Amino acid sequence: MPENNKALTPQTQFSVFLVNKPGMLARLCQHLASDKVNVVAMSMMDSTEHGVLRVVAENPDAMRTSLATLDLPVAETTVLLASVPNRPGGLADVVERLASAHITVNYAYLTTGARNGKTFGVFRVSDARKAEKILGERRPKRKLPTSARDAAHTRRTH
Repeated sequence: MPENNKALTPQTQFSVFLVNKPGMLARLCQHLASDKVNVVAMSMMDSTEHGVLRVVAENPDAMRTSLATLDLPVAETTVLLASVPNRPGGLADVVERLASAHITVNYAYLTTGARNGKTFGVFRVSDARKAEKILGERRPKRKLPTSARDAAHTRRTH
């Protein structure tokens, strides 16, 4: 989670290269659980020969130590972990602000969150310092279009 409850923090992401065989992801997750490594966010991507597991952990040092004992290829990258409102348009607001500042989002993935609560977005961007500045600025909340507000009200009252 973001340090000191900040809405935006740089984090270490671990990319772990796994052979596409049954049980590889389960083995890794069991290992992390045994080492008491808490995963904050993760995404799995596949190719024909291997999968790439992208993971952000609560404690990067514990993650690094745990992964070192598995003898798997691992790469580390700095990503931004941003608090994103868990509502329609929450992600759109973030990526629109980055686009307006001419910052490319190379990839992104999200954690799940509570309804009407917060979730976290993991963003690999072309200019992390600039993105931190842009996303750190307070902005007014997006207002839903009238039709979307009416639909949301109808769902809540029925």
